[in-house]
Amino acid sequence: MGWYTMSGELYLCIYARQFPIQAMLRFRTELRQKPVVIMEGEVPFQQVCSFNNAAHKLGVVTGMSRSEMDSFPSATLLKRSAAEEQAAQLALLESAGNFSPRMEQIGGTNTFGCVLDIAGSEKLFGPPQAIATRIKEALATLGLRASIAVSSNFHTAVCLARGTYSNQSPAIVPAGAERQTLSRLPLSVLDVSPEHAETFSQWGVTTLGVLAMLPEKDLIARLGQEGKRLRQLARGESPHLFLPSDPIASLEERIELDTPVEVLDSLLFGVSLMLDQLIARAAARILSLAVITAELGLDGGGLHTRVVRPALPSNEKQLWLKLLHLDWVAHPPNAGVVSMSLRAETGIVGKVQLGLFSPQLPEPGRLDVTMARIRAIVGEDRAGSVELKDTHQPDAFRMKPFSVISAHADITCEPKLPSAVMRRLRPAENAAMTLRNNCPHIFYFRGTAYETEKTYGPWRAAGAWWTEGRWSIEEWDIVARLRDHSSNGRTSSQLLCCMTRDCIANRWQVQALYD
Repeated sequence: MGWYTMSGELYLCIYARQFPIQAMLRFRTELRQKPVVIMEGEVPFQQVCSFNNAAHKLGVVTGMSRSEMDSFPSATLLKRSAAEEQAAQLALLESAGNFSPRMEQIGGTNTFGCVLDIAGSEKLFGPPQAIATRIKEALATLGLRASIAVSSNFHTAVCLARGTYSNQSPAIVPAGAERQTLSRLPLSVLDVSPEHAETFSQWGVTTLGVLAMLPEKDLIARLGQEGKRLRQLARGESPHLFLPSDPIASLEERIELDTPVEVLDSLLFGVSLMLDQLIARAAARILSLAVITAELGLDGGGLHTRVVRPALPSNEKQLWLKLLHLDWVAHPPNAGVVSMSLRAETGIVGKVQLGLFSPQLPEPGRLDVTMARIRAIVGEDRAGSVELKDTHQPDAFRMKPFSVISAHADITCEPKLPSAVMRRLRPAENAAMTLRNNCPHIFYFRGTAYETEKTYGPWRAAGAWWTEGRWSIEEWDIVARLRDHSSNGRTSSQLLCCMTRDCIANRWQVQALYD
């Protein structure tokens, strides 16, 4: 029997139960085998909203109060986190979106899922059974468990996924077998109102198979059009207008801590698990992590935000761990950390073809770690590459991170005319100057007197007059000779230099020597 109806439709439903507890345990691996309960509401009116299998075996049920939970001392109680649930939802939708761009979200109070339109995807991923298996494995990588069902009818796939446990194999319904497959499921897989559920209970209708056999006209006469809709759902014949949601484009993971953490090394375990998820999600797109923005929520309010950007995109977890750790050590938060969020941007790693006799290039990751250690010692703005500022102020520059020039960048070097060699003095050396007709005449440099022969200038520049850091200088190019008093004023030993005068401080300095 084929998989398609005459319309060629095929849907795959992903349905995750107890989603609040699944979202909380993604990065708390040490609690997965222990009884854990999620509480929601304000103290003292907190109630149980979700729990794992270990807590279910103890007898925990939804709606228990905080006082009732005191009778289960072995259970770990966690507060419900909307932020972590949203991050887990985005991760699930993104993983599902790798198999089909057309998806519609479904879910309830404590459940979440989506339905994919996988019609025509067999040429890419194989038959429906193979697609469902691959999706289940992808969700397991994210730390999520879900029931999966495939059918040519939208609602049939949803009902079957609701009636299938997550530890079971994906359920595949061939076209035309919807009613037979749904007949064994209980009425709880349908969205039945409490009034209609009580009516069905009085009639003895407990499964979809029994509901499907009821006469349509008699059912409409007693329950109205809602009865017709429920009967169509039970028979796998209900139509649906598919409303695909927008694709997910962000890579973000978040975890909220139970108590404030002040030791940065203690955060690395949680960061390691979050990086595993981000790297896996980026690798599924055949991309690498290029930038990570780390936001640490602080005790008492406030955020500590840092951006880590290596020279090249990479999916090496140890590299990112080291860079984040070094950045936090150099710029520690000023309070205890109560939450962590990692938001990533992706990039493509370039390939380098080495020649047979070319020297081995250094590993980019090692350079990033080395630069991070240097910045931690000398300061954030004292390591990198030099970039000149758009100003005439002497020695005005800024430091920027190293970047790799694209192979397609147009790098051209214009030929330059030969010029004299200038040797900059770092720092510039002070000189005592005597003027004649407002021009340099005799000056003392390094304890020696010089007399000018030729002067070129001045070239004046000023700026930032509207701030306290205003500056104003005159620049002169000078040809001078050593002043020899024993030779009746005759001079020797020519000196070519560049001198500046600070017009505000009235200070002369030798900036450079010409060869």
